Amino acid sequence: MVALVSTVAYLGLEARSVEVQCQVAAGLPRFAIVGLPDKAVGESRERVQAALASMGLALPPKRITINLSPADLPKEGSHYDLPIALALLAAMGVTDAEQLGDWISVGELSLDGRIVASPGVLLAAIHASEQERGLICPVAQGAEASWASGVPVCAAPDLASLLNHLKGAQTLPPPAAGIAEKALSGPDLKQVKGQETAKRALEIAAAGGHNLLMVGPPGAGKSLLASCLPGILPPLSSAEALEVSMIASVAGTLEDGRISRARPFRSPHHSASMAALTGGGLRVRPGEVSMAHLGVLFLDELPEFQRVVLDSLRQPLETGEVSVARANAHVTYPARVQLVAAMNPCRCGHLGDPAMACSRAPRCAADYQSKVSGPLLDRIDLHVEVDPVRAIDLALPPPAEGTAEVAARVATARAIQSARLEGTPARNNAELDGNLLDEHATPDNAGRKLMMEAAEKMHLSARGYTRMLRVARTIADLAGSHDVTRIHVAEALSYRRAAPRA
Repeated sequence: MVALVSTVAYLGLEARSVEVQCQVAAGLPRFAIVGLPDKAVGESRERVQAALASMGLALPPKRITINLSPADLPKEGSHYDLPIALALLAAMGVTDAEQLGDWISVGELSLDGRIVASPGVLLAAIHASEQERGLICPVAQGAEASWASGVPVCAAPDLASLLNHLKGAQTLPPPAAGIAEKALSGPDLKQVKGQETAKRALEIAAAGGHNLLMVGPPGAGKSLLASCLPGILPPLSSAEALEVSMIASVAGTLEDGRISRARPFRSPHHSASMAALTGGGLRVRPGEVSMAHLGVLFLDELPEFQRVVLDSLRQPLETGEVSVARANAHVTYPARVQLVAAMNPCRCGHLGDPAMACSRAPRCAADYQSKVSGPLLDRIDLHVEVDPVRAIDLALPPPAEGTAEVAARVATARAIQSARLEGTPARNNAELDGNLLDEHATPDNAGRKLMMEAAEKMHLSARGYTRMLRVARTIADLAGSHDVTRIHVAEALSYRRAAPRA
């Protein structure tokens, strides 16, 4: 007899159908799993056998063959445990094989028969919805699976409860969708003393989704400014929250099935490898740039990252996705991020400060800044100098305007952009391109004249010219202006400068 159970294989953010076929035939006792299983799948034999033993069931002394079809698709992960166990139980006659045809199952088995969480359940639920089937998953991930609308979800705590549910001996309650997390409270902009130019640049970056580079000495408040950014960004829409949660599900970081409306904020250490930043590894997991999708990727001490690692961000920043090619897989993850970077002007950090003069200037600054390539800097829309904070500034009372006031202006600007871009692929001004750029960001005559003069004097590349138009459009939105005028272009150009030089 051959029993069939459906499950999925994950390839990036795509779930592909896999059929688990189990045959129990006469012959020498043997338990084999075929169909390109990795080590975790191969070890399912021991987990399944122990889980059945915990229920008082023993494997028949026959030849047991598990085939994972299609056989040429690599199978990775522990979520194959449950479908393998169900296929085996169906082949043994313990459960109804035809009844399992209406379900897709995923989950890892513990040795005592519990069904424990495994990454990617949200993707499996969406795939089950497309196939018009139900989903069997661990009870810990039932809330996560429930976010896929229209999917019957059977969230079981252990194998025995699942079998009783399928036989009608007991009923497992349907799980409810996890309640969205509230955004964690971060620093308030009122904590930032001075730095009015930097705060204005931060507001523009948040309003249009633009990339931002802050350059200043140690202790000037660059990291504090960056940590204030999540508080002024608008929350994710329902579709965006599901998109972000799919990445978190694959990475195994979606806890208790709770989907958050807060935009991701990732700040990897400068020792991060290319695989950690862009994705990779043996199972090609998403990297930091994908984990920050539709949110913020903050790179502190930018020149301290390996140059090859920084340059690997050039393609994701331009296309909004990252393709990871390996010998055993070719996977594409979304990576539409807002890059916020911070760096010192030189290695010692005090270039231009007469009280703490650098003994190696200007060579120190040139060597330090050259670690960041020109093409990467060209993809950063806003460059702002963060001046050192004086003691007299710290003694001043907190500013009257904080995160709440700035967030309200950012939300208004984003609402203007959403209404303007409805029905187009772009979500904000940072994504304007082609006809959309010509239609919505073309300056008036005075602004166009200034833009052309500045493009010649500043030697702007075509990318730099385009990005300045996007920034000018955002500044106009913050001012509530329908047209992009000369004053908006002038402010945008004030933030467009090459990498700082000695």
